[in-house]
Order: sequence, then structure tokens, then C-alpha cells
Amino acid sequence: MTTASPETAQTLTLTPRVASALTRYRILAYTTGVLLIGLTVSVILKYTSGDHGATAVIGVAHGWIYVVYLLLSLDLAVKARFRPLSTVLVLLAGTIPLMSFVAEHKVTIKVRAGERL
Repeated sequence: MTTASPETAQTLTLTPRVASALTRYRILAYTTGVLLIGLTVSVILKYTSGDHGATAVIGVAHGWIYVVYLLLSLDLAVKARFRPLSTVLVLLAGTIPLMSFVAEHKVTIKVRAGERL
């Protein structure tokens, strides 16, 4: 007789609404994080080499993607019933370089385990 692995068992407890919201959140968390790293590098290059072109383009892209990240994070927070402080911290994670990756990892673990953030 075979048994399901703990990771599979945890994933099966998610409702389809929460699972799809988590997937959307994860995609946008990675996208926001990559764009924020790119923006940080381009700002450093802007002030060290005088190249202004990339900063404007990446800055606008990050700004719009961050708005979508906020909406999808709020969607996940409502569906997974996050606490208010946890919701604010997840929303702010998209403004600190590398923090969206850390937040995404912790949120994914907690949501899949069925724990409340």
C-alpha cells in the first residue's frame, strides 16, 4: 500500500480558489523581485556611469507590475485569511530587493500547510 508524501497531502488540502490565488501570487512575486533587482542595478549604473535609459524603462515596468502584485497579494490574503500585519508585510516585500523571494517562500509554505499567516 502506498501513502502520499507529506508535501502532496498538504497540497491536496488547498481549495482551488486558494491554490490558484497562490499560483498567481508566486508568479508576480518572482516577476516583481526580478524587476526590482534590475531596477537596483540600473540605478547603481545610472549614478556610476551616467546611463539613464534603463532606469526609466525598468522603473516604469516595476511600478506597473508592483500594482498588479499588490492586487494579487490582497486577493491571496483574503482567500487564505491572512492576518492584517502579515498582509501588510507581504505587500511591502515587493519594495525591498530580494525580500519578495523570501516572502514568497514563507507564504507558500504556510499556505500549503494550511496555516494562517
